[in-house]
Amino acid sequence: MVQAMPTTASSNKSLAAANITAKLNLGESLANADYSNLDLYAIALNNANLEQVDFSQSILTNAELVGVNLTGANLRGADLRGANLTGANLTGADLTGAYLSRADLRQVNLSDAILQDTQFQLTIYDHDTVFPEGFDYQGSGAVGPKAKLNGAFLNTANLRGVDLTGAKMMGAYLSGTDFTGAILDDVSFSGANLQKAIMTGASLRNARLGNTELGGVDLRAADLTGANLEHIQNIAGADFSFAKGLSEEARSAILSFPASDLTTWNGYTRCTTRDSLENQL
Repeated sequence: MVQAMPTTASSNKSLAAANITAKLNLGESLANADYSNLDLYAIALNNANLEQVDFSQSILTNAELVGVNLTGANLRGADLRGANLTGANLTGADLTGAYLSRADLRQVNLSDAILQDTQFQLTIYDHDTVFPEGFDYQGSGAVGPKAKLNGAFLNTANLRGVDLTGAKMMGAYLSGTDFTGAILDDVSFSGANLQKAIMTGASLRNARLGNTELGGVDLRAADLTGANLEHIQNIAGADFSFAKGLSEEARSAILSFPASDLTTWNGYTRCTTRDSLENQL
């Protein structure tokens, strides 16, 4: 029985996607090919041999239920670092030894996928990502709801808009990390280094920020309702302008720091910590 070869959605055929599909239809191998930095939106690669293919920084996303189809694909050793796989179907795919660091796996279906020795450092997932039953994705190094990232080195990482609800980030190194618009509700940051982190518009409801280093952090318009800010280690240059829900207790604790800290400029927002506390919602 001859197996039908994968095809792309006709309305989304980029030149690269069309060339890949043509090779598959001719029975040519794609193993070890370089398809990095390409827009391969909605391509169908189900059951294809993609062993050690370089898809790094490529777009392999879906839209309106027309998803990238990688069901049953052989992706052993493939390089998917930084790839956008949002909404892709990877059911039953073999990702043994594949590199998914910094890839976007939000809304991805990985049911029955083989994830032996797969690298997940800073891979982004969300509540809609489906992992194989029994796989410890929360402790894999990936970033998402309830992730276990205590002591992790995430300095300068781009986590804009990422949902980290309930994550454990105690003692993590987060200096310069971009959390703009991120959901950080109930996150345990105790003892973390958040110096110069960008948390503009982030939701930090009930977050635990005790013993953290907040020097130079940008918390403008952040939601700090219920957040615990006890025993902060450093606040010099922290900007709380228009932050929501900052308790009077927390505000008083911040104002108890030395004047030299309170009058330090935030190098990015050009506002002192003291002045930022006068700009509250």
